[in-house]
Amino acid sequence: MHPQGVAAFPHYYVGINSLAELATKDDRVCVLNITGGESRTVTPISHVFSGGNIVCGTAPGRSGSKMKTSIGDIPVYDNIAEAVEDGLEFNVVVVYLPPSGVRDGVLEAVRVAPNLNKVVILTEKVPVRDARVIRSIGQMHGIDIFGSNCLGLADAHNHVRIGGALGGSAPEESLLPGSIAIYSNSGNFTTTIAVYLTTAGWGSTVSFSSGKDVYIHYAAQEWTHAFHNDDRSQAAVMYIEPGGYYEHDLEFEKPVVACIVGRWKAKLTKACGHAGAIAGAGDNAAAKEEWFMQKFGVDEIFTPENPVCSEKGAVVINIAHIPEAMSAVMAKRGVQPDFEPVGNLSMKCWFSNTQGIDLPDSLNPEVVEAVGPYNEQISALSDQVGVVFPRQTMKDASGASMMDPKTQVTRIHGTTVLDASTRSFEENLVQSLAREYPDANGAALANVALNAFVNQNGKVGLAAADAAREAGNSPNTALSAAVAMVGPNQVESSRKAATALVDMFKKSGISDPADTSVDFSAQLESADKDLFISDGPCTCGNAMLAAIEARGAKSVFVEFLKALAAKSGGKLSCKVLVAAITTHLAWPALMRKRLSITTMGNLPWHFRVFSTLIGSAANADDQSKGNFCGVATSELMGSWSFTETAHLALLGKRPNEEELYSFSVLLGLIITNGPGTISAQGAKGAVAADGPEDPQRIQINKGYIGFLTHTGYAHGGNGYEAIAFLLDRFRDSGLSEPGSEDHGLDLAAMATDYAKEYLAYKVKAKAEGNLAYAKIPCTGHPVFKGEDVNFDPREVFVGDLFKKRGDYNAFHEFYRELVQALFKTGVTRNVFCVNVDAVIAVLLLKMLWKPHAKGEIDDATMEAAAFTTFLFGRMIGSAAEIDDHTNRGKNMDTRTAASKCSYVG
Repeated sequence: MHPQGVAAFPHYYVGINSLAELATKDDRVCVLNITGGESRTVTPISHVFSGGNIVCGTAPGRSGSKMKTSIGDIPVYDNIAEAVEDGLEFNVVVVYLPPSGVRDGVLEAVRVAPNLNKVVILTEKVPVRDARVIRSIGQMHGIDIFGSNCLGLADAHNHVRIGGALGGSAPEESLLPGSIAIYSNSGNFTTTIAVYLTTAGWGSTVSFSSGKDVYIHYAAQEWTHAFHNDDRSQAAVMYIEPGGYYEHDLEFEKPVVACIVGRWKAKLTKACGHAGAIAGAGDNAAAKEEWFMQKFGVDEIFTPENPVCSEKGAVVINIAHIPEAMSAVMAKRGVQPDFEPVGNLSMKCWFSNTQGIDLPDSLNPEVVEAVGPYNEQISALSDQVGVVFPRQTMKDASGASMMDPKTQVTRIHGTTVLDASTRSFEENLVQSLAREYPDANGAALANVALNAFVNQNGKVGLAAADAAREAGNSPNTALSAAVAMVGPNQVESSRKAATALVDMFKKSGISDPADTSVDFSAQLESADKDLFISDGPCTCGNAMLAAIEARGAKSVFVEFLKALAAKSGGKLSCKVLVAAITTHLAWPALMRKRLSITTMGNLPWHFRVFSTLIGSAANADDQSKGNFCGVATSELMGSWSFTETAHLALLGKRPNEEELYSFSVLLGLIITNGPGTISAQGAKGAVAADGPEDPQRIQINKGYIGFLTHTGYAHGGNGYEAIAFLLDRFRDSGLSEPGSEDHGLDLAAMATDYAKEYLAYKVKAKAEGNLAYAKIPCTGHPVFKGEDVNFDPREVFVGDLFKKRGDYNAFHEFYRELVQALFKTGVTRNVFCVNVDAVIAVLLLKMLWKPHAKGEIDDATMEAAAFTTFLFGRMIGSAAEIDDHTNRGKNMDTRTAASKCSYVG
């Protein structure tokens, strides 16, 4: 026989006649799957808040165990029948079962629990067919079903919570008794709304999480009826998501603020978020806004700037506007808030990290202490120095570089290679590891540290590189031999010193390491001088100190070491001074939690590799004790930039201003093409093979060897193809000064002549069936194509850059004339772009043209110079990948699964 429900619903059963009956002091609860992940933390809080309303729980296989709470234990049984047989009585079942078990769990409860009249289902995505069965069973036996996918019921007046985590871990703080009833499709926002209302002085009666599965058992219609019959509830807030017509026919006898959300879901074709929050044309957010505006007699959305409301209610689309809307509606009815406002909704920053950016006050609010227990957690977080990156598979992924597929412009730590090309070599080296560019003071210190170790005289690595060159190896192979000698034992003292400096100064409050007025007396007393001070003199260390003074550079870490040496009567070695400089360079980023402690310890090693790679590019015959390529090492430290030193190592001379700028642009352009390049894969694979999950075992120099061995004549040496092409075009042209517009050559005619020559060659090759005919290097691009006139934005950027400086390049202009000539003569169907590889070639050729024309360097030397230049620039990007993979990667994560490999017979 159909049980009798309330009169308002003659066609189906509803047992709740008033919101006061939803969650009462008399309700006694049994929790299914009480020891599950969510219930384990939520149920004890509900039990204590409600004064001990949970009589038992079930968990198969755990019969006889107990759930501990501060007011007594909750017994656990295998099943409901066992609990009933043990004499326990309850009228409410809370369901935490997985979706496939919900129906059977409810059926068992109905079958064996004689007093059952409420079922609260927290489980999400219960199958619709099961929901229908549950609905039918509830109707047959006079049981109200709530959910599914809800967070339960709570009554602030009764001090009772049934089901999920309404009110959070401290419900007594957010569920303050008042006059507003809350209905919400979102469980978490149910609590948020209650808290927000208190900021306007409104407390709550009932907080009800309806759930938002496809099937809502106790929905808006039933709730509204109970709301009207609850004398405590003077008004209500309804938080409504798209999907379903549950709210369409509602009629209100009391004021309501309706918060309608989800406009962005209008174009979705499948559920995103709650399973029931998918709408058609008639039940999307916009439609529901119209429903409620008609009910309230308003024609606009309520906002603080446009407070449209009536005595019946208001519609908001921003949850933060609910308190103000409620106050406005109730004011029209002459009703005052329940109590004085509690707090406010202004932004309260518990912690802040501006990353050193000078933000306006409106974007940089004051930091306030967080409420407990978050204040303790934030305090602990503040004590953590540097960042700890989450470990993940980094195959074909990078946290250091990324290429834009549309523009083909790669970024390194957020800086495009185009912007990087306007920076010096040493600045880019620092940025690759510190993630930030140094200021002028930092660049001066970097130049001292990098130049201090560039002279490789007497080192076995230089001998190995020379031997490799003598054996006919390519530049990358020769440099690999030298870098192999920069092993962990070579840099151990520097790494230990860097780590010790961080440990000593991490709580010093230093934000600007150039501020030498800092009081480091405490650090002087606690310092382990054996880590920093040498007994004997160090010529290089003395030269570094003199160079730092000559450059006028300042560093608190260098001053600390000088004071420690003076106090102990010892000397400072160059290895320790390098550690002080690298710590200085990375300190701001470390304090802003952009770098890890691991990176700080490895920085001196990276710097030694940088110096070794540049130094070993010069032959042993050009290096002697205290002298590098004809320049005193002390002079390099004291006044040369590392960009100038790299130019010296490569071309045997100090560059003039124009050459220095071109060389810097050249190196910047080739820093990286993203993690997918062969060179980056080599660097990342070397780290992955060592096992980055134990970062102390990573051989940093081996990472660079991985990069070097993964370059070659096709990747790195291929830049010479364009140079060789241009040499053939200009070899007998009589060009003497490629940087002068008055060179006397008709570049357009030269381009046209070659285009005609190439057209004849191409036609002949195709006629002979030779489809592998030679292509013109550096014209066209697989991305920048299809337009009448095509451009590589990177080439355009560099061209404009030099044009603004008044720097002319005949080779670059020839390339631009050539793509026009190829089109005009019919070689191409449209005007191809000049790609960025051509820019690299023309810049280098311009620098080398005069010595080549004079016979001072031959074609082989030209090719080696082009290849080595690529290695210098790509070293920057590889440094970033090595450090990134060391911090983020997993052991052997660059390998390819066997299932994705194939055998070719």
